[in-house]
Amino acid sequence: MSMALRVLTALTLFIDAGVHIHLAPGYQAATPGGIGQGNLFLLEGAAAVLSALYVLIRGSRAAYALALAVAFSGFVAVVLYRYVDIPAFGPFPAMYDPVWFFEKSLSAVAEGAGTVFAALGLVRSAPGDGG
Repeated sequence: MSMALRVLTALTLFIDAGVHIHLAPGYQAATPGGIGQGNLFLLEGAAAVLSALYVLIRGSRAAYALALAVAFSGFVAVVLYRYVDIPAFGPFPAMYDPVWFFEKSLSAVAEGAGTVFAALGLVRSAPGDGG
């Protein structure tokens, strides 16, 4: 069961990463200067890949905690920017996108499932197993 949970958690994060990396160039083209949404997508993709590998390799509480943070933050961001028009602030662009399309929906489902799997892994992992 432990290995299945690790694989499922990592799979959701790999899907999240794939979608963000795939979509990044198109979103960066909208704001070529500054941080840009495309660069934020690449950072999300990198964080998702690294946390997925960490969960696969270690399966520790720290790995699940990182996976939970990455999946949950991605899920919150996609839902928030879908329904709330937050203006640009500081170096961050306005990212309001009021439309659900296949890749966006796939990412949201993967992030939501990843949040659940990572939370289960965090609860199931022994408190003193290190990091």
